[in-house]
Amino acid sequence: MFWAMLAIAAGFCGLAVLGVLAIRVFIEAQRLSVQVTETTQRINRAAEDLEAAATGVARAGRDVL
Repeated sequence: MFWAMLAIAAGFCGLAVLGVLAIRVFIEAQRLSVQVTETTQRINRAAEDLEAAATGVARAGRDVL
């Protein structure tokens, strides 16, 4: 009977550890998704700024010719 109880306790502890690790992975995945969203917004702003600057350069080049 002792070994059966020990096996059940070990199984419960194993499941508890897996549950804690799953929660940590979920939290880190959420943090990563927030960082990806922020980086995507920064890249989009930089692309818009680059496009505006390229338009200005193109106009200036056309005026020179």
